[in-house]
Amino acid sequence: MDLAYVKKVIKLIEKSDVDEIEIEEEGKKIRVAKHKNQQPTFIQAAAQPYPQGIQPSSAPGASASSVQSSPTGKPEVKYHEVRSPIVGTFYRAPAPDAEPYVEIGQNVSVGSVLCIVEAMKLMNEIESDVSGRLAQVLVENGKPVEYNQVIFLIEKS
Repeated sequence: MDLAYVKKVIKLIEKSDVDEIEIEEEGKKIRVAKHKNQQPTFIQAAAQPYPQGIQPSSAPGASASSVQSSPTGKPEVKYHEVRSPIVGTFYRAPAPDAEPYVEIGQNVSVGSVLCIVEAMKLMNEIESDVSGRLAQVLVENGKPVEYNQVIFLIEKS
């Protein structure tokens, strides 16, 4: 695809009411999406996307833990945010009929595979970069994820 063509598509999307377009031509695929003034949405079965008192950090690229202080001054549980390194489709298991890599409450260690994010027909294994207990899964299986979107919360051990 020609770079001028891609730039023209981007300008058309910016000026239109269309939020997203995907074009495949001669075996090459591009996806252009715009998300103006959109708050991040976390999909989960529970009513609250984060454990009580914990909110995601607002700094882009941050994967540091979130800490809240209790009224007694002692820090509560620390949660580490595992973020998607790429845009793609989130899968909890290696195959549709397979068991998920991890379950809520399960202990994970550094290097444990947590999920797969599929991008451009490539399956990218997402590994834990901390040891601890899986506290939350913030994305529904088979749903798209954005770059830097929080996908798991791990209670640090």
